[in-house]
Amino acid sequence: MLLIMYMLIFIMLISNIMMFLSIILSKKSFSDREKCSPFECGFDPKSSARIPFSLHFFLITVIFLIFDVEIALIFPIINLFKLTNFIIWSKISFFFILILLLGLFHEWNQNMLNWTN
Repeated sequence: MLLIMYMLIFIMLISNIMMFLSIILSKKSFSDREKCSPFECGFDPKSSARIPFSLHFFLITVIFLIFDVEIALIFPIINLFKLTNFIIWSKISFFFILILLLGLFHEWNQNMLNWTN
C-alpha cells in the first residue's frame, strides 16, 4: 500500500515537472507588432476604422451560416426515420426542406447570390 502511494506521488511529481518545463519552453521570445495586432479580415488595421466595406461580404457569410446550420439539422431528421411513423417523418422533412427552398428562392430573387451587382 505504501509503495502505491509513493508511486502516485512520483507520477504526480513527474507530471508537474513536465508541465512546468512545457510552459517554460513554449514561451515566445519575441513579439512582433504585426503578430500582436488583431486580424481584421484582410483590412489594414492601421487605417481608419470608418472606411465602409461591402455589405455583400456580410450577406454571403449569413447565407453560408444558414445553410451550414441546415446540415446540422438534417442529420437528426435522418435518425428520426427509424423512430417515427413514415407519414409523420415525410411531413416534417418536406416542411423543413420547403422552408429552406423558399429561403433560397427569396435570396435568389433578391440577387443576393450574384457576386457582382
